[in-house]
Amino acid sequence: MRLAHTMIRVKDLAETLTFYTEFLGLKKVRESAIGDEAVLVFLTDDAGKYHIELTYNTDGRDYELGDQFGHLAFHVDDLEPIVAQVEARGWWYRRSKPGRTPYIFVKDPNGYDIEILEAKPTA
Repeated sequence: MRLAHTMIRVKDLAETLTFYTEFLGLKKVRESAIGDEAVLVFLTDDAGKYHIELTYNTDGRDYELGDQFGHLAFHVDDLEPIVAQVEARGWWYRRSKPGRTPYIFVKDPNGYDIEILEAKPTA
């Protein structure tokens, strides 16, 4: 068994796509509609083995973010250029404490927590 994807509901599809593709560097794999109820957009990284499904309700249904979902996490080779981008955009972020694996948390346009952590070098 392999992990396939994680679905998150979004309130602004265009702004969310910009965040995930331009800032996080994910690539749009496909987009499809479920009648007039929703639009689904699948994104992946360079490895292409896992997807995030963005679901945008087009039928007027609303939803709350809730507090049971934790966060999505992404590895980068060097965290500091990412921190510089976040600061240049004026976004809120929280940094790890010294002595731990370096990471930051940011919020996506829908309020989901996004963890970006520096990948540990492999020996």
